[in-house]
Amino acid sequence: MVWKRGGSVAEVCTKPRARVALLHLEATQPVVLEGTAAIIWDLINGQRSAQDIFAELEATFEDQSGQMQAQVEAFLAGLEAQRLIEAASGASD
Repeated sequence: MVWKRGGSVAEVCTKPRARVALLHLEATQPVVLEGTAAIIWDLINGQRSAQDIFAELEATFEDQSGQMQAQVEAFLAGLEAQRLIEAASGASD
């Protein structure tokens, strides 16, 4: 699945982008992403698939537990459930 950021999401970030605060405009609580979560957010651009995002992380971080791909997929599913990301138009696995 190729992911893009939701159209109704407001974003505020620190400089450098170590922390990102997100708020879906229909939600009451913001979501704050730090560290790897903020890096994943930066990789979501409407052109990268979940596999592309995983590959970029794998090139940067060591996956000692062998769980990174499952963790990335679960994180993306959580962002989707909160309506912070959505499938890019015409995108598929």
